[in-house]
Amino acid sequence: MTPIASTSDLENLCQELRSAEFLTVDTEFMREQTYYPKLCLIQVASPDVAATIDPLARGLDLKPFWELMAGPDQVKVFHAARQDLEIFHCEGRLIPQNVFDTQVAAMVCGFGDQISYVNLVRSVSGAQLDKSSRFTDWSKRPLSDKQLNYALGDVTHLRDVYLHLKAELEKSGRASWLAEEMAILTDPSTYEQHPELSYQRLKAKVKNRKAMGVLMSLAAWRERTAQAQNVPRQRVMRDEALYDIANHAPRSTSELGGLRSVPDGFSRSSRAKDIVAAVEEGLARDMAEVPQLRQGQPLSAEATATLELLKVLLKSAAARHGVATRLIADASDLEALARYEEPDVPALSGWRRDLFGADALALKQGKLALTLKEGDVVVMPVE
Repeated sequence: MTPIASTSDLENLCQELRSAEFLTVDTEFMREQTYYPKLCLIQVASPDVAATIDPLARGLDLKPFWELMAGPDQVKVFHAARQDLEIFHCEGRLIPQNVFDTQVAAMVCGFGDQISYVNLVRSVSGAQLDKSSRFTDWSKRPLSDKQLNYALGDVTHLRDVYLHLKAELEKSGRASWLAEEMAILTDPSTYEQHPELSYQRLKAKVKNRKAMGVLMSLAAWRERTAQAQNVPRQRVMRDEALYDIANHAPRSTSELGGLRSVPDGFSRSSRAKDIVAAVEEGLARDMAEVPQLRQGQPLSAEATATLELLKVLLKSAAARHGVATRLIADASDLEALARYEEPDVPALSGWRRDLFGADALALKQGKLALTLKEGDVVVMPVE
Protein backbone atom coordinates (compact mmCIF):
# COMPACT_ATOMS: atom_id res chain seq x y z
CA MET A 1 0.00 0.00 0.00
CA THR A 2 1.64 3.22 -1.20
CA PRO A 3 0.20 6.73 -1.01
CA ILE A 4 -0.22 8.63 -4.25
CA ALA A 5 2.88 10.75 -4.70
CA SER A 6 2.81 12.02 -8.30
CA THR A 7 0.57 14.55 -10.00
CA SER A 8 -0.25 12.19 -12.87
CA ASP A 9 -1.40 9.44 -10.48
CA LEU A 10 -3.45 11.99 -8.57
CA GLU A 11 -5.11 13.18 -11.77
CA ASN A 12 -6.04 9.59 -12.63
CA LEU A 13 -7.48 9.00 -9.16
CA CYS A 14 -9.53 12.19 -9.23
CA GLN A 15 -10.86 11.34 -12.67
CA GLU A 16 -11.99 7.97 -11.35
CA LEU A 17 -13.62 9.54 -8.29
CA ARG A 18 -15.60 12.15 -10.23
CA SER A 19 -18.30 9.66 -11.20
CA ALA A 20 -19.05 8.70 -7.57
CA GLU A 21 -22.23 9.88 -5.86
CA PHE A 22 -20.33 10.72 -2.68
CA LEU A 23 -16.79 10.84 -1.35
CA THR A 24 -15.59 10.25 2.19
CA VAL A 25 -12.63 12.42 3.14
CA ASP A 26 -10.22 12.78 6.05
CA THR A 27 -6.80 14.28 6.73
CA GLU A 28 -3.87 13.69 9.03
CA PHE A 29 -1.97 16.78 10.09
CA MET A 30 0.43 18.20 12.65
CA ARG A 31 0.11 21.57 14.37
CA GLU A 32 1.78 21.21 17.76
CA GLN A 33 4.78 23.26 16.63
CA THR A 34 3.12 25.64 14.17
CA TYR A 35 0.32 28.21 13.94
CA TYR A 36 -0.97 26.83 10.67
CA PRO A 37 -1.71 23.09 10.45
CA LYS A 38 0.78 21.07 8.39
CA LEU A 39 -1.10 18.75 6.04
CA CYS A 40 0.61 15.33 6.11
CA LEU A 41 -1.82 12.87 4.53
CA ILE A 42 -5.15 12.92 2.70
CA GLN A 43 -7.52 9.97 2.67
CA VAL A 44 -10.39 9.76 0.21
CA ALA A 45 -12.85 7.03 -0.77
CA SER A 46 -15.83 6.50 -3.01
CA PRO A 47 -18.19 3.52 -2.66
CA ASP A 48 -15.73 1.52 -4.81
CA VAL A 49 -12.29 3.13 -4.44
CA ALA A 50 -10.11 4.11 -1.47
CA ALA A 51 -6.72 5.80 -1.56
CA THR A 52 -4.25 7.90 0.40
CA ILE A 53 -2.46 10.95 -0.98
CA ASP A 54 0.94 12.16 0.22
CA PRO A 55 0.89 15.99 0.14
CA LEU A 56 4.52 16.02 1.32
CA ALA A 57 5.72 14.18 -1.78
CA ARG A 58 8.22 16.23 -3.77
CA GLY A 59 6.71 17.73 -6.92
CA LEU A 60 3.12 16.70 -6.16
CA ASP A 61 0.58 19.30 -7.26
CA LEU A 62 -2.67 18.97 -5.31
CA LYS A 63 -4.64 21.02 -7.83
CA PRO A 64 -6.62 18.01 -9.17
CA PHE A 65 -7.73 17.16 -5.63
CA TRP A 66 -8.69 20.76 -4.84
CA GLU A 67 -10.75 20.88 -8.03
CA LEU A 68 -12.47 17.64 -7.02
CA MET A 69 -13.34 19.10 -3.62
CA ALA A 70 -14.63 22.33 -5.17
CA GLY A 71 -17.07 20.48 -7.45
CA PRO A 72 -20.75 21.01 -6.57
CA ASP A 73 -22.15 17.64 -7.63
CA GLN A 74 -20.74 15.13 -5.16
CA VAL A 75 -21.40 14.98 -1.45
CA LYS A 76 -18.15 15.34 0.54
CA VAL A 77 -18.46 13.35 3.75
CA PHE A 78 -16.31 14.18 6.80
CA HIS A 79 -16.48 13.33 10.48
CA ALA A 80 -15.95 16.41 12.69
CA ALA A 81 -15.11 18.40 9.58
CA ARG A 82 -14.08 21.76 11.01
CA GLN A 83 -10.33 21.13 11.25
CA ASP A 84 -10.24 19.41 7.85
CA LEU A 85 -12.06 22.35 6.26
CA GLU A 86 -9.71 24.77 7.98
CA ILE A 87 -6.76 22.97 6.38
CA PHE A 88 -8.41 22.99 2.94
CA HIS A 89 -9.13 26.71 3.31
CA CYS A 90 -5.51 27.33 4.32
CA GLU A 91 -3.77 25.02 1.82
CA GLY A 92 -6.14 25.01 -1.14
CA ARG A 93 -7.82 28.40 -0.66
CA LEU A 94 -11.23 26.73 -0.89
CA ILE A 95 -14.07 25.24 1.11
CA PRO A 96 -15.45 21.97 -0.31
CA GLN A 97 -18.98 22.20 -1.62
CA ASN A 98 -21.86 19.94 -0.59
CA VAL A 99 -20.40 18.89 2.78
CA PHE A 100 -21.97 16.29 5.07
CA ASP A 101 -20.51 16.14 8.60
CA THR A 102 -21.35 12.80 10.20
CA GLN A 103 -20.66 14.05 13.74
CA VAL A 104 -23.24 16.82 13.36
CA ALA A 105 -25.65 14.49 11.57
CA ALA A 106 -25.28 11.98 14.41
CA MET A 107 -26.21 14.70 16.92
CA VAL A 108 -29.30 15.52 14.86
CA CYS A 109 -30.18 11.82 14.80
CA GLY A 110 -29.89 11.38 18.57
CA PHE A 111 -26.45 9.76 18.95
CA GLY A 112 -25.48 12.16 21.73
CA ASP A 113 -23.15 15.14 22.06
CA GLN A 114 -20.12 15.12 19.73
CA ILE A 115 -19.92 11.34 19.39
CA SER A 116 -16.46 10.08 18.43
CA TYR A 117 -15.79 8.37 15.11
CA VAL A 118 -14.89 5.10 16.87
CA ASN A 119 -18.14 5.03 18.82
CA LEU A 120 -20.23 6.04 15.83
CA VAL A 121 -18.75 3.30 13.65
CA ARG A 122 -19.35 0.76 16.42
CA SER A 123 -22.96 1.93 16.84
CA VAL A 124 -23.74 1.82 13.12
CA SER A 125 -21.82 -1.23 11.90
CA GLY A 126 -20.49 -2.98 14.99
CA ALA A 127 -16.91 -2.67 13.70
CA GLN A 128 -14.12 -2.20 16.26
CA LEU A 129 -11.47 0.24 15.03
CA ASP A 130 -7.82 0.06 16.03
CA LYS A 131 -6.84 3.59 17.11
CA SER A 132 -3.32 2.74 18.27
CA SER A 133 -1.81 4.91 15.49
CA ARG A 134 -3.87 7.95 16.41
CA PHE A 135 -1.00 9.94 17.91
CA THR A 136 1.64 8.99 15.36
CA ASP A 137 3.95 11.54 13.76
CA TRP A 138 2.35 11.83 10.32
CA SER A 139 5.12 14.03 8.99
CA LYS A 140 7.75 11.28 9.10
CA ARG A 141 8.44 9.22 6.01
CA PRO A 142 8.04 6.46 5.08
CA LEU A 143 4.65 5.74 6.62
CA SER A 144 4.14 2.13 7.68
CA ASP A 145 1.40 -0.17 6.40
CA LYS A 146 -0.12 -0.04 9.89
CA GLN A 147 -0.33 3.74 9.74
CA LEU A 148 -1.83 3.70 6.26
CA ASN A 149 -4.37 1.02 7.18
CA TYR A 150 -5.39 3.09 10.18
CA ALA A 151 -5.72 6.20 8.02
CA LEU A 152 -7.79 4.42 5.37
CA GLY A 153 -10.15 3.13 8.04
CA ASP A 154 -11.17 6.71 8.69
CA VAL A 155 -12.77 6.90 5.25
CA THR A 156 -13.76 3.31 4.42
CA HIS A 157 -15.96 2.84 7.50
CA LEU A 158 -17.27 6.35 7.00
CA ARG A 159 -19.11 5.13 3.90
CA ASP A 160 -21.44 2.94 5.97
CA VAL A 161 -21.88 5.67 8.58
CA TYR A 162 -22.87 8.19 5.92
CA LEU A 163 -25.41 5.93 4.27
CA HIS A 164 -26.98 5.07 7.62
CA LEU A 165 -27.25 8.69 8.77
CA LYS A 166 -28.49 9.87 5.37
CA ALA A 167 -31.32 7.33 5.57
CA GLU A 168 -32.13 8.38 9.15
CA LEU A 169 -32.30 12.04 8.16
CA GLU A 170 -34.57 11.30 5.23
CA LYS A 171 -36.84 9.15 7.39
CA SER A 172 -37.10 11.80 10.12
CA GLY A 173 -37.41 14.76 7.75
CA ARG A 174 -34.46 16.49 9.38
CA ALA A 175 -32.18 16.89 6.39
CA SER A 176 -32.93 20.62 6.41
CA TRP A 177 -31.62 20.85 9.99
CA LEU A 178 -28.28 19.47 8.90
CA ALA A 179 -28.27 21.82 5.90
CA GLU A 180 -28.50 24.80 8.28
CA GLU A 181 -25.48 23.55 10.21
CA MET A 182 -23.48 22.86 7.04
CA ALA A 183 -24.15 26.38 5.76
CA ILE A 184 -22.33 27.75 8.83
CA LEU A 185 -19.59 25.12 8.68
CA THR A 186 -18.82 25.84 5.01
CA ASP A 187 -18.97 29.63 5.26
CA PRO A 188 -15.43 30.87 4.41
CA SER A 189 -15.72 33.54 7.12
CA THR A 190 -15.70 30.72 9.69
CA TYR A 191 -12.05 30.08 8.81
CA GLU A 192 -10.75 33.58 8.25
CA GLN A 193 -8.17 34.71 10.79
CA HIS A 194 -8.74 38.24 12.07
CA PRO A 195 -6.13 39.29 14.66
CA GLU A 196 -8.33 42.13 15.90
CA LEU A 197 -10.97 39.57 16.94
CA SER A 198 -8.58 37.11 18.55
CA TYR A 199 -9.44 38.41 22.04
CA GLN A 200 -12.77 36.59 21.70
CA ARG A 201 -11.05 33.24 22.25
CA LEU A 202 -9.73 34.42 25.64
CA LYS A 203 -11.47 34.18 29.01
CA ALA A 204 -11.00 37.90 29.59
CA LYS A 205 -9.64 37.72 33.14
CA VAL A 206 -9.41 41.48 33.42
CA LYS A 207 -10.47 43.87 36.16
CA ASN A 208 -12.16 46.61 34.11
CA ARG A 209 -12.99 47.75 30.59
CA LYS A 210 -9.75 49.75 30.31
CA ALA A 211 -7.83 46.52 30.87
CA MET A 212 -10.13 44.83 28.39
CA GLY A 213 -9.11 47.38 25.75
CA VAL A 214 -5.46 46.61 26.44
CA LEU A 215 -6.14 42.88 26.25
CA MET A 216 -7.73 43.34 22.83
CA SER A 217 -4.58 45.01 21.52
CA LEU A 218 -2.27 42.47 23.15
CA ALA A 219 -4.24 39.55 21.70
CA ALA A 220 -4.10 41.12 18.22
CA TRP A 221 -0.32 41.63 18.56
CA ARG A 222 0.17 38.01 19.63
CA GLU A 223 -1.99 36.70 16.77
CA ARG A 224 -0.11 38.69 14.13
CA THR A 225 3.22 37.56 15.58
CA ALA A 226 2.18 33.90 15.68
CA GLN A 227 0.94 34.09 12.09
CA ALA A 228 4.08 35.81 10.83
CA GLN A 229 6.40 33.31 12.54
CA ASN A 230 4.07 30.30 12.07
CA VAL A 231 4.33 29.29 15.71
CA PRO A 232 1.61 28.46 18.27
CA ARG A 233 0.09 31.44 20.10
CA GLN A 234 1.25 30.15 23.47
CA ARG A 235 4.83 30.11 22.25
CA VAL A 236 4.65 33.83 21.58
CA MET A 237 3.09 34.55 24.98
CA ARG A 238 0.94 32.57 27.39
CA ASP A 239 -2.67 33.59 28.04
CA GLU A 240 -1.97 34.23 31.73
CA ALA A 241 0.82 36.66 30.83
CA LEU A 242 -1.56 38.57 28.55
CA TYR A 243 -4.06 38.92 31.40
CA ASP A 244 -1.33 40.09 33.79
CA ILE A 245 -0.01 42.68 31.35
CA ALA A 246 -3.53 43.90 30.52
CA ASN A 247 -4.39 44.40 34.18
CA HIS A 248 -1.13 46.23 35.05
CA ALA A 249 -0.77 48.11 31.74
CA PRO A 250 3.01 48.70 31.90
CA ARG A 251 3.98 51.80 29.90
CA SER A 252 7.70 51.09 29.73
CA THR A 253 9.87 48.03 29.21
CA SER A 254 11.21 48.37 32.76
CA GLU A 255 7.66 48.26 34.15
CA LEU A 256 6.99 45.25 31.96
CA GLY A 257 10.05 43.49 33.35
CA GLY A 258 8.69 43.92 36.87
CA LEU A 259 5.68 41.65 36.25
CA ARG A 260 5.90 38.13 37.67
CA SER A 261 4.43 36.59 34.51
CA VAL A 262 7.21 38.01 32.31
CA PRO A 263 10.42 35.91 32.09
CA ASP A 264 13.72 37.37 33.27
CA GLY A 265 15.41 39.37 30.54
CA PHE A 266 12.26 39.64 28.42
CA SER A 267 12.09 43.39 28.99
CA ARG A 268 15.31 43.77 26.97
CA SER A 269 13.95 41.92 23.94
CA SER A 270 12.50 43.47 20.79
CA ARG A 271 9.12 42.00 21.67
CA ALA A 272 9.02 44.02 24.88
CA LYS A 273 8.82 47.27 22.89
CA ASP A 274 6.03 45.79 20.76
CA ILE A 275 4.09 44.85 23.89
CA VAL A 276 4.45 48.32 25.41
CA ALA A 277 3.23 49.77 22.09
CA ALA A 278 0.23 47.41 22.21
CA VAL A 279 -0.50 48.54 25.77
CA GLU A 280 -0.44 52.18 24.67
CA GLU A 281 -2.75 51.37 21.78
CA GLY A 282 -5.14 49.60 24.13
CA LEU A 283 -5.18 52.45 26.64
CA ALA A 284 -6.01 54.89 23.85
CA ARG A 285 -9.00 52.88 22.65
CA ASP A 286 -12.41 54.48 22.47
CA MET A 287 -14.46 52.70 25.14
CA ALA A 288 -17.32 52.44 22.64
CA GLU A 289 -15.17 49.84 20.84
CA VAL A 290 -14.64 47.78 24.01
CA PRO A 291 -17.27 45.17 24.92
CA GLN A 292 -18.98 45.27 28.28
CA LEU A 293 -17.52 42.92 30.86
CA ARG A 294 -19.94 40.22 31.91
CA GLN A 295 -17.58 37.92 33.71
CA GLY A 296 -17.89 38.16 37.45
CA GLN A 297 -21.44 39.51 37.25
CA PRO A 298 -23.50 36.80 38.92
CA LEU A 299 -26.99 36.02 37.78
CA SER A 300 -29.76 37.44 39.90
CA ALA A 301 -31.76 35.03 42.03
CA GLU A 302 -34.60 35.23 39.50
CA ALA A 303 -32.29 34.57 36.54
CA THR A 304 -30.63 31.68 38.38
CA ALA A 305 -34.02 30.04 38.91
CA THR A 306 -34.90 30.68 35.27
CA LEU A 307 -31.63 29.07 34.19
CA GLU A 308 -32.42 25.89 36.11
CA LEU A 309 -35.87 25.70 34.52
CA LEU A 310 -34.36 26.23 31.06
CA LYS A 311 -31.94 23.34 31.65
CA VAL A 312 -34.86 21.05 32.46
CA LEU A 313 -36.79 22.28 29.43
CA LEU A 314 -33.76 21.69 27.20
CA LYS A 315 -33.24 18.13 28.42
CA SER A 316 -36.93 17.44 27.93
CA ALA A 317 -36.91 18.82 24.37
CA ALA A 318 -33.75 16.89 23.48
CA ALA A 319 -35.18 13.63 24.81
CA ARG A 320 -38.56 14.16 23.17
CA HIS A 321 -37.08 14.87 19.75
CA GLY A 322 -34.04 12.59 19.97
CA VAL A 323 -31.47 15.36 19.43
CA ALA A 324 -28.26 16.04 21.36
CA THR A 325 -28.78 18.82 23.92
CA ARG A 326 -25.52 20.56 22.99
CA LEU A 327 -26.63 20.89 19.38
CA ILE A 328 -29.83 22.67 20.42
CA ALA A 329 -28.31 25.06 22.97
CA ASP A 330 -25.07 25.31 24.90
CA ALA A 331 -24.40 26.75 28.35
CA SER A 332 -23.81 30.28 27.05
CA ASP A 333 -27.13 30.21 25.16
CA LEU A 334 -28.98 29.18 28.31
CA GLU A 335 -27.31 31.84 30.44
CA ALA A 336 -28.08 34.53 27.88
CA LEU A 337 -31.71 33.37 27.75
CA ALA A 338 -31.91 33.56 31.53
CA ARG A 339 -30.21 36.97 31.70
CA TYR A 340 -31.79 38.84 28.78
CA GLU A 341 -35.29 39.18 27.36
CA GLU A 342 -34.66 37.82 23.83
CA PRO A 343 -30.90 37.54 23.18
CA ASP A 344 -29.29 36.94 19.80
CA VAL A 345 -28.38 33.26 20.25
CA PRO A 346 -28.63 30.26 17.88
CA ALA A 347 -31.25 28.65 20.13
CA LEU A 348 -33.74 31.30 19.04
CA SER A 349 -33.44 30.77 15.28
CA GLY A 350 -34.21 28.11 12.68
CA TRP A 351 -35.10 24.62 13.74
CA ARG A 352 -33.71 25.21 17.24
CA ARG A 353 -36.39 27.81 17.88
CA ASP A 354 -39.05 25.32 16.79
CA LEU A 355 -37.73 22.61 19.12
CA PHE A 356 -36.76 24.67 22.12
CA GLY A 357 -36.38 28.42 21.69
CA ALA A 358 -40.05 29.34 21.35
CA ASP A 359 -40.92 27.26 24.42
CA ALA A 360 -38.02 28.81 26.33
CA LEU A 361 -39.39 32.31 25.71
CA ALA A 362 -42.91 31.20 26.60
CA LEU A 363 -41.64 29.61 29.82
CA LYS A 364 -39.90 32.87 30.78
CA GLN A 365 -43.09 34.79 30.07
CA GLY A 366 -45.18 32.50 32.28
CA LYS A 367 -47.11 31.06 29.34
CA LEU A 368 -45.76 27.51 29.82
CA ALA A 369 -45.29 25.32 32.87
CA LEU A 370 -43.24 22.19 33.50
CA THR A 371 -44.71 19.21 35.28
CA LEU A 372 -44.05 15.50 35.68
CA LYS A 373 -46.16 12.78 34.17
CA GLU A 374 -45.15 9.17 34.82
CA GLY A 375 -41.60 10.28 35.49
CA ASP A 376 -41.24 12.38 32.34
CA VAL A 377 -41.08 16.17 32.15
CA VAL A 378 -44.13 17.50 30.34
CA VAL A 379 -44.62 21.01 28.97
CA MET A 380 -48.11 22.42 29.33
CA PRO A 381 -49.68 25.79 28.54
CA VAL A 382 -50.71 28.05 31.38
CA GLU A 383 -54.39 28.95 31.17
